[in-house]
Amino acid sequence: MEITSPKSEDGAAVHDLVAACPPLDTNSLYMNLIQTTHFAQTCALAREDGEVIAWVSGHIPPEEPDTFFLWQVAVGEKARGKRLPKKLIADIFSRPACKNVRYLKTTITPDNDASWGLFRSVARWLGAPLKDELFFDKERHFKGRHDSEVLVTIGPFDLPPSG
Repeated sequence: MEITSPKSEDGAAVHDLVAACPPLDTNSLYMNLIQTTHFAQTCALAREDGEVIAWVSGHIPPEEPDTFFLWQVAVGEKARGKRLPKKLIADIFSRPACKNVRYLKTTITPDNDASWGLFRSVARWLGAPLKDELFFDKERHFKGRHDSEVLVTIGPFDLPPSG
C-alpha cells in the first residue's frame, strides 16, 4: 500500500470511491479534480494494487493559517479496519504546507457515529481537546435538505513527528 498526494488523474477514482461510501455527500467530479490539483498538498490517498482505497481531503482556510479543515474521509470497504484515516492525516501533517497547523477542524452530522469515533480518536492521538458547536443548521442553512453539521475543533496541538 502506498500513501501519496493526489494527481489530477486520480480525480475520477476519488469521485468513485466517495460515491461507494454512503452516507458521504458526493461532490461533482469537477470538485474532486480541483481537490486533486489545487489542494493536492492538503489531500492524501491510499492506493493498493493501483486502486484508490482511501481518501482524505482538506485545506487550510486563508483566514486561519494554523488550521487544517478536513473536508472528507472516504475508506473503501476492503480497506476498513487498517487505521487509514489517521495514516492519511499524518501524511498530510508531515508536509511543508501544514508546518504551521495547530488545529484540525471538520464538520460532522450529529448521527454519524463512525465519524465521531474517528475524530475522538484523532483528538486522543494528537493529545488535544475536542470541542463542538453547531455550524450549519438543517433549516437555516440547508432549508431542510441536509442534516445539521456540527463544527468539531481539535487543538491546539503540536504536530506529530513525521516518519
